[in-house]
Amino acid sequence: MLKSWTNRKRALLAALLIILLIGGVLYKLADRYLIEHVEIRVTSAPESTTAATPSTGSSGSTAGSTPAAADGKVLSDDWSYRSSDIDISIRRVETGEGKQKITYYVADVQLNNGASLSSAFAKNAFGRNIIENTSVIATNNDALFAINGDYYGFRSDGVIIRNGTLYRSEPARTGLALYADGTMKSYDETEQTAASLLADGVIHTYSFGPALVENGEVAANLDQVKIDSNFGNRSIQGANPRTGIGLISANHYLFIVVDGRKEGYSTGMTLNQFAQLFKELGATEAYNLDGGGSSTMYFQGRVVNNPLGKETERGVSDILYIPAP
Repeated sequence: MLKSWTNRKRALLAALLIILLIGGVLYKLADRYLIEHVEIRVTSAPESTTAATPSTGSSGSTAGSTPAAADGKVLSDDWSYRSSDIDISIRRVETGEGKQKITYYVADVQLNNGASLSSAFAKNAFGRNIIENTSVIATNNDALFAINGDYYGFRSDGVIIRNGTLYRSEPARTGLALYADGTMKSYDETEQTAASLLADGVIHTYSFGPALVENGEVAANLDQVKIDSNFGNRSIQGANPRTGIGLISANHYLFIVVDGRKEGYSTGMTLNQFAQLFKELGATEAYNLDGGGSSTMYFQGRVVNNPLGKETERGVSDILYIPAP
């Protein structure tokens, strides 16, 4: 009898230890990937920081070209917006058929007379696992146009500068720097300090990648890109939904969102295809941002694309946007 009771106690103790172990592992996973960790509250809206200069040229729109705005008037429809400061033209493109069909959206954007690109965090807070849909962050920040950012909150590294403020300096990969003069350039985070970036006029940095186009040429070895080792990451070389930003000239940007993982609607693009598209459209620089279910383009109160072909957004940690005048 005593021996039987002792064995039961041992079994109960072993079961308790297993439960505690599993509970500890689950808590650590939840703490790393689910539980919000607010590091900094952002209490004021970003100020215009781009010293923009006029540039020429614009791509077409599925709704047709928009006549130039005059006398301070704004001309807009579902696919375009034109004022004296902002020129946005969006077009939807479909290529291929069946399993090879790809659907993507190109926004040609020109900013003049002090209009700027801004960045905003989900729930106006910087930290880990803080997310909202792109459209929600855009609406809360009175955005005219927006795309998802780099999902910085999924990582604990990278150099994160937003609206001229340094939030994190843990160099890890090839980053993107957006400058106050309306230019942008990819850079090695391990070779340049955050202080030097700020001194050079950087107002935003993004830490995802890879760089797609550099100095007018498609980046090499895009089919051999190493991805982060974070739990939940997947290979990004194959055909996937994608979000990217490109630069044609100062203050003349290309934003491209590719839908994917929905047969008959859009299979997505490989990194090489994505890079080639930016180059063909005239980008001298281009950079890959967070993709998959995060890939979202927002314009004048609506989501333009169809994330994963399900018309359902995925929460993200940040957006890059153009404030409404």
